[in-house]
Amino acid sequence: MSMFDYTAEAELFPARARGMKRLAVSYKKFNTAADALRYAIEELDPALLMGAILEVDEERFDSNDIKNLYADERYPFKRTNAASGGD
Repeated sequence: MSMFDYTAEAELFPARARGMKRLAVSYKKFNTAADALRYAIEELDPALLMGAILEVDEERFDSNDIKNLYADERYPFKRTNAASGGD
């Protein structure tokens, strides 16, 4: 992931959580991967993050990759206290 471009457009495909009624959260497109990562970690229901897929420059990243990219020192935004606490 050393070549990951946080400025590239990104698409986020949240997982469908079992046992949850149809949720308003679905596919989202973001101007930057950094925005998509921030949304995935800081705003998305954790049940939807597990199994989520982030697509950037035709490459796919799973929920573990999303967490690692958010935690990477090159991530351009300030992290929230709750999100930076780890798993």
